[in-house]
Amino acid sequence: MATGKVYVYGVVHAGRTPPADRRGVGSPPARPRMLRAGPLAAVVSTPPERLLARRRDLLAHQDVLLALAAEGPVIPMRFGVVAPDAEAVRRRLREDEAEHLATLERLDGRLEMNLKAFPVEEAMADLVREDRTVRRLREAARRRPGYEASVRLGEAVAAGLRRRAAEAAASALRELASLAEATAPGPELPECVGNVSFLVAAAREPEFRATAERRAAELGDRAELRLSGPLPCFSFVTPRPETAGTAAHPPAAGGR
Repeated sequence: MATGKVYVYGVVHAGRTPPADRRGVGSPPARPRMLRAGPLAAVVSTPPERLLARRRDLLAHQDVLLALAAEGPVIPMRFGVVAPDAEAVRRRLREDEAEHLATLERLDGRLEMNLKAFPVEEAMADLVREDRTVRRLREAARRRPGYEASVRLGEAVAAGLRRRAAEAAASALRELASLAEATAPGPELPECVGNVSFLVAAAREPEFRATAERRAAELGDRAELRLSGPLPCFSFVTPRPETAGTAAHPPAAGGR
């Protein structure tokens, strides 16, 4: 294990305790502990000698954050943040104290939900009925079949399904935004036509979830809506990996 270095999960109020029933990253899994500095504390553990973005460690990182969030606000760090020593963490907590306290107040009693929208591949028949360009290209491919005709038809179908899904999902995203305190766009993902995170008051989470499920059922023939959450509030804090030192670089995940 790397002597002196600390792995950082997130920042909380100093009065908090680490989740007793969670284990952190590493093999064997490390036990989370607190590093306090004034009114703040960082939740940390001893990092493994080689920190890699293994699925087990990614899930362990998230589980610690979710356990913390269930008991109060937490400023989450991305996976892989490692500080050179405990004093570096405390020094950063003191330097960013006002900013961190304001963020913790803003996140108190709130959680992050994420909605992604994808085209419905089985909607080809509906698309042909609705889109004159696709109908024309399909007829042309039937009259004079060939590689170029098939490519043009395939591109038109893919674009049409994406457009159809994006238009359908837009109304759902607007309705869900009305139930949230803030929204944040997510990164572009393959085939995804909408990726939005919502900052939701915990008391409104059942209503938000029910609304998302209702809209998913209503739009199922045009867009596939996938709801995730509650999640650590990554999308609603200022990215500051330097808060603790250096960060590992895990591969991009397809889910978020």
